[in-house]
Amino acid sequence: MTGSLLLGVDIGTSSSKGVICTPEGDVVATAVIAHETSFPRPGWAEHDADRIWWDEFVQITRMLLSQGFTGDDIGAVGVSAIGPCLLPLDAHGKPLRTAILYGIDSRASDEILELEALHDVDTMARANGMRLTSQAMGPKIRWIRNHQPDIFARTAVMQSANSYLVFRLTGEQTMDRHTASYFAPLFDLDTGNWFDTYAADVIEIERLPRIIDATDIAGQVTPDAAAATGLIIGTPVSGGTVDAPAEAVSGGVMDDGDMLAMYGSTMFFLQCVENPQPDPRMWIVANCLPGNRLITGSLTSGGLLTNWLRDEIGVPGVAPEDLYAAIGRLASETPPGAEGLICLPYFAGERAPIYDPLARGVIAGLSLRHTRGHLFRAALEGTGFGMRHNLETMRDMGANPRRVVAVGGGTHNPVWLQIVSDVTGVSQMVPEQTIGASYGDAFMAGLASGIVADRSALNGQWVRPARTYEPDPDLFGLYSERYEMFRRLYESTRDDVHKLAASQTG
Repeated sequence: MTGSLLLGVDIGTSSSKGVICTPEGDVVATAVIAHETSFPRPGWAEHDADRIWWDEFVQITRMLLSQGFTGDDIGAVGVSAIGPCLLPLDAHGKPLRTAILYGIDSRASDEILELEALHDVDTMARANGMRLTSQAMGPKIRWIRNHQPDIFARTAVMQSANSYLVFRLTGEQTMDRHTASYFAPLFDLDTGNWFDTYAADVIEIERLPRIIDATDIAGQVTPDAAAATGLIIGTPVSGGTVDAPAEAVSGGVMDDGDMLAMYGSTMFFLQCVENPQPDPRMWIVANCLPGNRLITGSLTSGGLLTNWLRDEIGVPGVAPEDLYAAIGRLASETPPGAEGLICLPYFAGERAPIYDPLARGVIAGLSLRHTRGHLFRAALEGTGFGMRHNLETMRDMGANPRRVVAVGGGTHNPVWLQIVSDVTGVSQMVPEQTIGASYGDAFMAGLASGIVADRSALNGQWVRPARTYEPDPDLFGLYSERYEMFRRLYESTRDDVHKLAASQTG
């Protein structure tokens, strides 16, 4: 008989995190491991699925159990991971190549054009709830088919990150409905299942996993997984999901009008909507909690951009562990507007709402008097302008957020959050518990197993507000003018930047 504690583990772009929680949402153990993302070519992003995803799940689980617990204490397991990702497995469930990551990997641009030439773009978008972008898995499957036909031929099933972890734990080839939503053009948003209208140009439906909900039980921990992790054979494992909706659950985002702003390696936005109106500029996907859908958008660079600033510019004389605080301090000491700088934060291409994999970073207005602080502030303001662009697009779809919850590692930078509120004109609530997606994983494992009685336990019991950032109306006026410049700067530099990007990729 297993216990009633809930284990949640999330594998992110640059770190893995885990928690053990009580059924009431109290965190009794935490663990974190950092890792690197491979960028083998411009526009490519990859992970080694076993070395990073599975090995770190094992390490995190053992680190958590070592804090005074045993596998007997764990009543259910929930997982999430970056996504959507693409991992081809052979007939024995072994990875055939390194995993291709989500929208930060833009290698399949030609395959998007090929599919759009073969099929009516609007019809595909209506069926799938999204247009084909670097976030869609269908073009990336076609990329493997075009460029690595030997791997494609040997592929028994195409998996993603969280569902690969579920497979390693249970032996079951499943995929949660939210993750499957991103396998456009192979997913039917209306039915919530695979469909084969476009399969002949991508992959047979039979080579895709069985679709379940994140709050379903996918299976039980196998003897091999138990030996590796220290969990008990037979421990139930929930369906898993992508980190963004799991993080939304961790912040109490589940009802219509709730919106999540996730400050991670990328910035991700999602809003719960019962009946969203399709728009080619945003994605509409199934929610990880059944009952409504999500409008989602994302900035490709968020924490990745601040990481780049930290590593390449830094602050002289500051220890590595203090660099983020120093960047925030210098940005706060710089006047709003960065004294005439505007940054396009498209250092790795961009997703919603411009869908431009060849977009690149631009810093306009530089003079010899500008300092590191100006660059830091301009970059943070640039992400705020990008979020505002996403918010305006959602409003065009009739989705006006009732409340915005900010989560992710970036919430530890209060300067960044205040800048974004001032730029967008919206307030942001940061929950008391900001561990992230792994906390949401634990809650969903509780729901799936019955250890948590129902969803009403989320807000008020598991999730409690900690602080709120209110916009400064005077700065919103200043930033509105700069936002228009931001939009025009992209349009006026796009063609030349595309040529420069093409020269970078050969």
